[in-house]
Amino acid sequence: MQTELADFIRDTPAGREAEEILRKCVHCGFCTATCPTYQLLGDELDGPRGRIYLMKQMLEGGEVSEKTRLHLDRCLTCRSCETTCPSGVHYSRLLDIGRAVAERKAPRGGVDALLRSVLKHFLPRSWLFAPAMKMGQAVRDYLPAALKAKVPAPQASGTWPPARHPRRMLALAGCVQPAMAPNINTAAARVLDRIGISLVTAPKAGCCGAVRLHLNDAEGARDDARRNIDAWWPLVNAEGGAEAIVMTASGCGVQVRDYAHLLQGDARYEAKAARIALLTKDISEIVAAEGGRLLPLLAERCADRPRTPLAFHSPCTLQHGQKIRGVVESLLTAAGFELTPVADSHLCCGSAGTYSVLQPELSTRLRDNKLAALGAGRPVGVASANIGCITHLQSGTELPVRHWIEYLDESLN
Repeated sequence: MQTELADFIRDTPAGREAEEILRKCVHCGFCTATCPTYQLLGDELDGPRGRIYLMKQMLEGGEVSEKTRLHLDRCLTCRSCETTCPSGVHYSRLLDIGRAVAERKAPRGGVDALLRSVLKHFLPRSWLFAPAMKMGQAVRDYLPAALKAKVPAPQASGTWPPARHPRRMLALAGCVQPAMAPNINTAAARVLDRIGISLVTAPKAGCCGAVRLHLNDAEGARDDARRNIDAWWPLVNAEGGAEAIVMTASGCGVQVRDYAHLLQGDARYEAKAARIALLTKDISEIVAAEGGRLLPLLAERCADRPRTPLAFHSPCTLQHGQKIRGVVESLLTAAGFELTPVADSHLCCGSAGTYSVLQPELSTRLRDNKLAALGAGRPVGVASANIGCITHLQSGTELPVRHWIEYLDESLN
């Protein structure tokens, strides 16, 4: 796609990156076929190709209106288009640049601006979020339906095994997961403990930065990244230090794996960020790599058990962001589950970070479509790999929706 960027961005790092991405796009439209919002709305401007045209016009100095910003806001950043694109267009990075420009040229106001400010300052701070969530859970039965859907029932955290193995890995607690689903990381710790790996946390690590980045606070996201790197660095850089940084939320995994790009040009952190990104692994990659130890344990535990029908929802951040496909499914099958077919499994469930708060109507439609697909095979439960997806899906169904590592943990007992 030929483009002539305007003076305000032409010779900037963002401008050079945007131009490179735009030039890869060949207008083929394959992306529209796999775009969730295009499928719902049928508007070219609510699909990747249309949004790329809007961003191209902005970056060439064209007018930016609230309507322009709305079409960009409606994007889930699910990256299904990136999986589909035959030209390797890095749409999500172009979107980050485009949204930043739109925000400057057409500033938000009123309730929209206030809500986004509250989300980016409240959600990443676990010391604020955790007590608020605990309070919400205490009065959950009395909450309005819309708010109750955002507050999962209280969950026991389970027992975290002691750090007793020479092999150690780091877990990211994150910002909202410890308050909403504390058993996820403890289940991961128990599974890894069984195969000779101790999972530990760095107390000063916190939010990965994804919340702020996708609310157009790139500098806040960089601050989150620097804090995490500072917390992890002594633990990975020491002799015999942690082998990997394990992500149990696929959304965090995408973000931390992108730290090298996020902090490029930062003289103090660029090299450290690159190493941290390389050390970052989804929990499924760690467990699958230890199959030689794990599979015999699963075979022993599951030999006499009937196979249980289970539906797996692969989050966009797992299958499109991290390009991890089929790994969790193989592990669940080895754990004695019969995975039921799920139509349109590439489509987003509508959670998408804060999207379910900012775009509730579209988010709910996507959730209901996803639940219909997940429930078609009559599973007894749903497994996923990201706290946002788990909470969002659970708000629309009576079926239990849990992290797949929790199902695997129970299979080993």
